[in-house]
Amino acid sequence: VGCRTTSTGCRIFGALKGAADGGLDIPHSEKRFPGYDRDAKEYDADMHRERIFGGHVGEYMEYLEEEDNTKFQQQFAKYLEEEVDADGLEELYEGVHEKIREDPSPSEKKSFSPDKSFKRKAKLSHAERKARVQAKKDAKNAELEESDDE
Repeated sequence: VGCRTTSTGCRIFGALKGAADGGLDIPHSEKRFPGYDRDAKEYDADMHRERIFGGHVGEYMEYLEEEDNTKFQQQFAKYLEEEVDADGLEELYEGVHEKIREDPSPSEKKSFSPDKSFKRKAKLSHAERKARVQAKKDAKNAELEESDDE
């Protein structure tokens, strides 16, 4: 798994589940998937299915809508633009899965061109930094002397 932390429910196990469901032969255990109960030592596939289809996101959407509507508007702005509510997430995910099954080939990558308008400031030399600090010190000392005179 590399440098990733292997905690139960981690995203890497979601990728593993997708690869295994897609037909790849990957030796694995269900103990790390969401829905596995360590105490009962059994795997709840329905809970894992709910998580795959965004049930936890829907619950969070409902919670946030009730508790902090402004944060909800900010967090789920794209969902609101597309008129997707918490109950419609499962249909959305099912539609995405269907489209992937129809054409699993990756889409064409768009060429990336960085924003050339941003220009970093040139680094100051050691003497310039010292002069800048000294100017700040002089300004603060002058301010303190002025406040002492009053």
